[in-house]
Amino acid sequence: MRFAKYHALGNDYLVIEAPESGAAPPAVLIRRICDRRFGVGSDGLLVRGSETPDGCFALRIFNPDGTEAEKSGNGLRIFARYLWDQGAVHGEPFCVDTVGGRVTCRVKDDGSQVTVDMGRVSFESDRIPVAGPPRDVLNETMEVHGQSLVFSAATIGNPHCVLLREAVSAAEAKALGPAIENDPRFPNRTNVQFVQVLDRRSIKMEIWERGAGYTLASGSSSCAAAAVLRRLDLVGPSVTVHMPGGSLEIEVSDAFDVRMTGPVAKIIDGRLSDEMIETVG
Repeated sequence: MRFAKYHALGNDYLVIEAPESGAAPPAVLIRRICDRRFGVGSDGLLVRGSETPDGCFALRIFNPDGTEAEKSGNGLRIFARYLWDQGAVHGEPFCVDTVGGRVTCRVKDDGSQVTVDMGRVSFESDRIPVAGPPRDVLNETMEVHGQSLVFSAATIGNPHCVLLREAVSAAEAKALGPAIENDPRFPNRTNVQFVQVLDRRSIKMEIWERGAGYTLASGSSSCAAAAVLRRLDLVGPSVTVHMPGGSLEIEVSDAFDVRMTGPVAKIIDGRLSDEMIETVG
């Protein structure tokens, strides 16, 4: 099985082609491939499927714990760069179908930058989903490890929980992230963003990613956080999101359609050994 490895702001993914059967690798194999000691090591696996009848590229996204993710901003930028490297796309916009919806991508600057129209953010509890009566989930309160936390929630095809903080730290994300990810009010679990507003054009963020844990950067998290903050009138339509792995440029329209632009870098092409695949049980 051949693969290509890329990173987007330190968030690394492997890309493979789906077999002729179209079946994705089993969860146990995904966990082994993503393991940084017993496998190649990555924050997830991207599986390219067959093109749709209307000419869109098909993508399935898997977390390192083997679960499937609906959407990933960094994963989409990596997949777009992979298609560009394969000669499947050039400088023109093209569409990609994910479980979390269709997006439009464009590769720029000889492959080093990718823009993705990520879709429309919703704050509706039924769509995210968040337990309780139908409502927009904004400035609600939860108790976590004895702390009272104010949060807002959103979806851009996958669920997000955004917490405003006076200052952010990796230590807090690692301490509170697992409990928030698995809080029963989020029936599909949730990605968690700890956000500090620097000014109306820039924010600082730490991330606990559903199914992956602490991560250096997240594209969909950046989109969700910027949209929530614009809804709360704390930022304007153009926001730079600063994360430990680097920065993304996010544009949020008046209708909360979100465009993301950021870098991608290739790491290596390789081949998984038959021995590793055959011994995974």
